[in-house]
Amino acid sequence: MSPLSKVVPTGTEPEVGARTIQARVGTPVQIRLWEDRTRGELWVPSYDPSVLPLVEDDFLRTASNNAVDAGQRNFEFRPATTGTHRVVFEKRMGWKFTAEDRQIYYVTVS
Repeated sequence: MSPLSKVVPTGTEPEVGARTIQARVGTPVQIRLWEDRTRGELWVPSYDPSVLPLVEDDFLRTASNNAVDAGQRNFEFRPATTGTHRVVFEKRMGWKFTAEDRQIYYVTVS
């Protein structure tokens, strides 16, 4: 391959910065994200619930100040089928139309 040629993406490559998680069918997969609810942050997941159902969505407040509502948001999925499944989290703010941040996960289930 010459130095000037480019690799043509096939559409199956993970996005840059995406994280990969290995899992088994029926075994829970947990994803934890920091969330500052004082600022109005809220993580919104996009996924296929038929292959990767969300079984728990919990928030653990960890800030020490009683005026601050910040902590770990825990999402627990239970894979139902084998394959590689994509989960996209967008950090939303109530007053914005676009996402503040995006986190992409690929859950490879065997």
